[in-house]
Amino acid sequence: MTDSEAEPKQDEGPAGGWGSLKGIGRVLARELPNPAVIETLMRQNKAQGYMCSSCAWGKPAHPHAFEFCENGAKSTIWELTRDRCTPAFFAEHTVSELLGWPDYELEMQGRLTEPLRYDAAADKYVACGWDEAFAQIGQSLQALDPKSVVFYASGKAALETSYLYALSARLYGHNNLPDSSNMCHETTSVGLKQVIGSPVGTCVLEDFERCDAIFHFGQNPGTNSPRFLHPLQDAVKRGCKIITFNPVHEQGLLRFINPQNPAEMLSGHATELSHMYLQVRPGGDIAALMGLCKHVLAMDDARCAAGQPGVLDRDFIAAHTHGFEAFADSARTADWTQIERTSGLARADLEAAAEVYAAAERVIGVYGMGLTQQVHGSQSIGMLVNLLLLRGNLGRPGAGISPVRGHSNVQGQRTVGMSEKPELVPLDKLAQMFDFEPPRDKGLNTVEACEGIRSGTVQAFVSLGGNFVRAIPEREAMEQAWRKQALTVYIATKLNRSHLVHGRASYVLPCLARSEEDLQQSGPQSVSIEDSFSHIHGSIGKRQPASEHLRSELAIVAGIAKAMLPAHPKWRWDEWTADYRRVRELIAETYAQEFHDFNARMFEAGGFYRGNPAHERIWKTASGKAEFTVPSVLSALGVGDAPGRYHLITLRSNDQFNTTIYGFSDRLRGLEGSRMILLINPADMAREELHEGDVVRLVGDAGDDVQREVAGLTVTPFNLPDGCLGGYFPEMNALIPLWYHDQASKTPASKGVPVRIRR
Repeated sequence: MTDSEAEPKQDEGPAGGWGSLKGIGRVLARELPNPAVIETLMRQNKAQGYMCSSCAWGKPAHPHAFEFCENGAKSTIWELTRDRCTPAFFAEHTVSELLGWPDYELEMQGRLTEPLRYDAAADKYVACGWDEAFAQIGQSLQALDPKSVVFYASGKAALETSYLYALSARLYGHNNLPDSSNMCHETTSVGLKQVIGSPVGTCVLEDFERCDAIFHFGQNPGTNSPRFLHPLQDAVKRGCKIITFNPVHEQGLLRFINPQNPAEMLSGHATELSHMYLQVRPGGDIAALMGLCKHVLAMDDARCAAGQPGVLDRDFIAAHTHGFEAFADSARTADWTQIERTSGLARADLEAAAEVYAAAERVIGVYGMGLTQQVHGSQSIGMLVNLLLLRGNLGRPGAGISPVRGHSNVQGQRTVGMSEKPELVPLDKLAQMFDFEPPRDKGLNTVEACEGIRSGTVQAFVSLGGNFVRAIPEREAMEQAWRKQALTVYIATKLNRSHLVHGRASYVLPCLARSEEDLQQSGPQSVSIEDSFSHIHGSIGKRQPASEHLRSELAIVAGIAKAMLPAHPKWRWDEWTADYRRVRELIAETYAQEFHDFNARMFEAGGFYRGNPAHERIWKTASGKAEFTVPSVLSALGVGDAPGRYHLITLRSNDQFNTTIYGFSDRLRGLEGSRMILLINPADMAREELHEGDVVRLVGDAGDDVQREVAGLTVTPFNLPDGCLGGYFPEMNALIPLWYHDQASKTPASKGVPVRIRR
C-alpha cells in the first residue's frame, strides 16, 4: 500500500449503542463510586433532580427514563469517585515533581479534601484551615490594586454563586470577570447581538420537533452533547433533512443507535442522520454559506422571472430586516471559483444543499466552536444569519439559530452579571441595591487577562473552577509568566495542572460537587443553572460530600468576599450563605423581567423560560431590525494558504470533557491509546513523504517569528480535507498565538491554526 492509499482511521460503529454503555462502564469500574451514584443518574436532568455538570443541552419537560448521556454519566461518576487527594498526598510530592505528571494522573488522584496553602520553602501544598485561608487571601487582595486582579469562572458554577462572585468583584473595584465563554462562545455573544440584538440563540427545545431541515455547522454532538442525538434522530425519522458542514466525519452526525431503544440495541439498526455531509475546509464556512445564499437568490430570480412564486420571504425581509439589497448584490456577484476554492466544496453540492433549504418551510441553523473559533468567526455567524433571514427562519416555531453551548451554566453566568463589559450589566440597579459606586470601565476578557499576566499588570488570579492555564493559548509562555503573580487562588473539586502553576502565594480551596448535599444553616440548599435554550432549572444534590472539610462554591466565594471587603449593612455574606433563596431574591430584584418569582418557578418541569426578544421578532439592534451583513472575506482564517502550510483544528475526544480526560479511547474516530497524535489525510501524507506511525513535530507558522512547537506526534491517516490537520485540545494549545483570535470577540481561533510539519 502506498502512503496515498493509507487507510484512514474511522470507526464504522454508530454513536450511542453498546459502545456508549461500555464507555460508561469503564469509568464506573475505575472510579468505584458509592452505589448511590445510580440514584443520582436516575435523577439527572429531571425536575426536582440533579442538573448535569457537563454540557448545557436542554432538559425536556417530559424526560426519558435515563435522561443522561455517556459523557454526562462519566462526569457524574468522575466527581463521585471514591478516590481522595488528601494533604498526605501533597506531603509526599513536591509541586515541581507533580508538574511532570500527565494531566490525567493528576485528576485521577481523586477529590480534594482540605484547603491547601503553597509552602515555597518546601515546594509543597500544605493543609490550612478555612479561616486562615480566607484571612490571608483577603489580606493579600486588600494590598493590591483591584484593577490588577482577575476573577475568572469556568462555566460550571451555579447562578447563585455566579451572581455573588460578580457582585464581589465590583464591590472590590473591578470588572475583570472573564469566563470560559471567552474561550469558546463569546463570538456568539458579540456576533449574534450585532445582527439580531440577542447574545444567545433564538430556539427552544420544542423547535426541533417542528423543523423541516437542520443546517449544522462545526459541532459534534456525539462527543460534546450526546443527548442532542435524540432530537436529531427523532427529526430525521419524521422526514427532517440534516445538512452537515464539518471538516471531520463525525459518527455523531452520521449514524446513531439510541441506547434507550431495545429494538435498536438488539438489532444494531442505526439511524442515518445527515442527508448531506460536506467536509468544508477550516475557515471555509463563510464561503460555503455564501454559495448557499447565492443559489437561493438565483432560484428566486429565476422563479420570479418565470412569473412563479419566489423563494424568498419578501414580507419578512421588508418588515424585519435591514441591509438586504447590499447583501443580495454581494452574493449575486460572488465568484463561484473562489467559493469552491475557499470552502473546499463543489458548486453542485452547495447548490443541492441550497435546494434543500429552499424547499424546507422551517429551518434551524445549529453551530458550535468550529464556526466561532476563527479569526473571522463573527462574520461566519453573520453569514448563517443571512441564510436564515432569506426565508424568514428566525422568530417562528420550528426555525431559528441555535448555538450549542459547552459548560453547563456558561450561558447563565453571563445572564446574572459575569461579564467584563459593564454595558451588559445593570450597574445602576446594583448601585441602588448595595449602596456603592460600581466600576464603569471595561474589564479584562480571557485574552486581555493573559496579556496582563505576561506584561505584569495583572498581579492576582482567582479561579472559580476550571483549568485555565491548561486551556489557554501560548501555554509555555503563559506558564512562565504565571509564576510572577503575587497571588493565585483556585476553587476546585480535583487537582489539575493549573494548581501547580502558581503565584508567589497560592491556595487551593476544595468545594462541593453539584451532585453532593449542600447543607447550610437554613437546611439543604438547591442551586440553579441556565441551559442553551434560555431555560432555568433547579438542581438538588443528595450525595454525601467527599470530605467533611468541603465548602460549597457559594460559601467559598462569600468567605473570600467577607475577608477582602469592609463590613456593610447591605453586604450580607453570612445571610446569603445560610439560605440561597435570599440570593435568588437578589437575582429576581436585579433582573425582574427575566427572573420574577424565581424561587417559586425554579423547579418547573423543563425549566422556566427567561425569554428572548429575538424569539418574538423584537430586534434590539441599532436599526431595530435584523441585520443582513456583507462579509469582508470569504475565509474565516487569519493566516491564508501557502506552500507547506497546514491549518490545524483542535478536537476533543470521546473520553473527554473540556480539559478533563476520562480515558484514552476515542472510539467514534477509531483512535485508541494516545492523545499525542497528528491526524492527516493520506494524500497530504504522501506529499510530505510521511508514513503511518512516523513521529513528527508541529511548529507554528503564524508569521510573527515566535517559536511555537508541539513534538512527539504520531502520524495517523484520517479523513480530512486537503491542507487540514487534526490534534487534541488542550495538547495543541501551545501552537496557538495569543493574538490569533476572532477580531470582534477575542475568542482564540483554535479551529484554523497555521502550522508546518517537521520531522
